[in-house]
Amino acid sequence: MGATSVVATGMGFPESTRWRDGLVWLCNWGAGEVLAVGADGASEVMARVPRQTLPFSIDWLPDGRLLVIDGPRGRLLCQQPDGSLDAVADLTGFGPAPFNELVVDATGNAYVNGGPGIVVCVLPDGTAHQVATGLKWANGMALIDDGRTLLVADSHAQQLIAFDVQDDAPLAGFRVWSDLEYAPDGICADADGAIWVATVPGRCCMRVREGGEVLNTVSADRGCFACMLGGEDGRTLFIGAAEWRGMDAAMNEGPGMTGQLLAAPGQPAPHAGRP
Repeated sequence: MGATSVVATGMGFPESTRWRDGLVWLCNWGAGEVLAVGADGASEVMARVPRQTLPFSIDWLPDGRLLVIDGPRGRLLCQQPDGSLDAVADLTGFGPAPFNELVVDATGNAYVNGGPGIVVCVLPDGTAHQVATGLKWANGMALIDDGRTLLVADSHAQQLIAFDVQDDAPLAGFRVWSDLEYAPDGICADADGAIWVATVPGRCCMRVREGGEVLNTVSADRGCFACMLGGEDGRTLFIGAAEWRGMDAAMNEGPGMTGQLLAAPGQPAPHAGRP
């Protein structure tokens, strides 16, 4: 088990947690904000999308430009020097919305999942290709094995699914990396080859080894939507958590304001590559 402290409060659903430039970045669903949060809980709005945008997620290109996936509109957006967000890819042709999560590899290929259980790869030139299918409800993603494996959290299957990343960005070798006790949401990798899995129904983050062995659990008093390793030594697990009242309430009434950013220090070091 691991103890947590509260870093920040008063958010909707804190999703897509990232560690960058000494700050925790996250998507504040319900407010349409991309936030950067310091250790003292002070936050700054780094980008905005319409408040009703659910879901949306973030990552960065190798040159430092911020990417945002606008889930309901099926667009991949890139932040410009003036802070505006311009569309770089239209994903609506790949199937119905929403698109959900985003992860970018070291060469700038952006993997986006969602829609009808698929993964789409947007190349640096903006062209997009469907590279995987067969997922029930695609959620958090992480690149491991020096970028050679893409892991996708399949919430409805309660599994982590692994794909082999080919040299020209397509995916192959759909396989179950781990079965899980609870539906997974956001995920991140550590240096030991284990994966931290945030789960809303389980109200915890589980550290899981390939094959399903649970190595550690950090519990919360509300659903855990996302997680990321960071902090000065890279060993603090930051967790986006909020009360979950069901999908109908989330879509019709909004996320509410129960969202918190939690910190659980003393974890194994993060994966050396991109999350």
